[in-house]
Amino acid sequence: MSFSTQLAHHFLPELILGVGIMALILLGAWRGARAFSLITELTVLLLGLAILAILLSSKSDTSLFDGAFIDDGFGRFMKVLALAGSLVSVLLSVDFLRSTRNVKFEFPVLVLLSTLGMLLLISADNLIALYLGLELMSLALYVMAAFERNNARASEAGLKYFVLGALSSGMMLYGASLLYGFAGTVSFAGIAAAVSSTPLIGVIFGLVFLLAGLAFKISAAPFHMWTPDVYEGAPTPVTAFFASAVKMAAMAITARVVITAFPTITAQWRQIVVFLSIASMLLGSFAAIGQSNIKRLMAYSSIGHIGFALIGLAAGDEAGIRGVVIYLAIYLVMTLGTFAAILTMRVSGRAVENIYDLAGLSRNNGVAAFFLAMLMFSLAGVPPLAGFFAKYYVFLAAVNAGLYPLAVIGVLASAVAAFYYLRIVKVMYFDEPAPAFDKAPLTLRAILATSTLFLLGFWLYPAPMIDAATNAAKSLF
Repeated sequence: MSFSTQLAHHFLPELILGVGIMALILLGAWRGARAFSLITELTVLLLGLAILAILLSSKSDTSLFDGAFIDDGFGRFMKVLALAGSLVSVLLSVDFLRSTRNVKFEFPVLVLLSTLGMLLLISADNLIALYLGLELMSLALYVMAAFERNNARASEAGLKYFVLGALSSGMMLYGASLLYGFAGTVSFAGIAAAVSSTPLIGVIFGLVFLLAGLAFKISAAPFHMWTPDVYEGAPTPVTAFFASAVKMAAMAITARVVITAFPTITAQWRQIVVFLSIASMLLGSFAAIGQSNIKRLMAYSSIGHIGFALIGLAAGDEAGIRGVVIYLAIYLVMTLGTFAAILTMRVSGRAVENIYDLAGLSRNNGVAAFFLAMLMFSLAGVPPLAGFFAKYYVFLAAVNAGLYPLAVIGVLASAVAAFYYLRIVKVMYFDEPAPAFDKAPLTLRAILATSTLFLLGFWLYPAPMIDAATNAAKSLF
């Protein structure tokens, strides 16, 4: 197969986004703010075409660009999740930007730029490609976090994310330099071969710094310090983007690094992952209890859910990776549905974010209250909703790998976390009604309904997702 044919088969989603970004920048420069609607529609089209290109692409695993880029089943699955998160985030942003009179064509272009970085990051097969993909993704995120320039909270969120993001990049680069210095190569396969012969102490130090840098991106405790402030201060669609698509890409490369580059020292990196998992679950479960701002609560919720996903990664086998992939797919749906619900919280044209603004929602809007209640039950892991099965597969992998204490801590943390999810349900159904929300746009209602129906119906026919996740996990090994 010629190189151009390989590009068409295995690099087409990245080409679609790359060419599309350049075209949209030119269109925006020509038409200015008037191009917002058209560019948003074209952005959704490009993201949809990229998903279609992955679904119709060759199913063979191929390495490109001298081993820097790999197209495999795991990468394709995670790219579909990242692209879906980006697409829905763009749809969530349209009415929000118009309501805040912040209509700028740059926003959907920034989403595309960040998404292109995610695709490159997910398929990175050496340390240089990993860094390039991560920085392309992050640079756009720094701007998006502070997109509302006249909002002090948004500016603060953007600055905090930029400073801590730069710190995490420095730590990751230091780890990568140590790995290159001791292994003599930047490729994951080469590092695996070097480590298998002599697991040097310098390699372990490099691994620790590399995982610390990646832990910033997935907002795992104790590297979570930016998450609550950025989630609360950033525009709500940007927060949804951070909590959905960005998490998919960061978790995907974390799994690829430890499984592909360090398969012979599982015992060493498992200790790090177990620590990150326990710290994230406990912090996410207990710190969210006292929160009254729903976006800040979702920040701690996302930290906790990353901890649950890391349980599967700690198992270090195919069953564990399958659990991680299933967990992330279901978490993506739950998160996007919840943020669609948060965006409907508007009173007299003004966005509200306090949990008690949901008081009596069941009497003001029974359908919306039901949908949000189902999302909360799923986030809590109540059967038979999809969130229960997400936790079931990661706990099962941990038990099969002999990580019984980790599974027990996960179950206990899940029980604690159920308190603040159920508190929201209690506020909606039993408290005295607060002022009714404005009528939500059709797009938000459709996303909220679709995500809820998926969570309700997953147990009826889970086979397609489970089969796809199983194949994705196999390709990583």
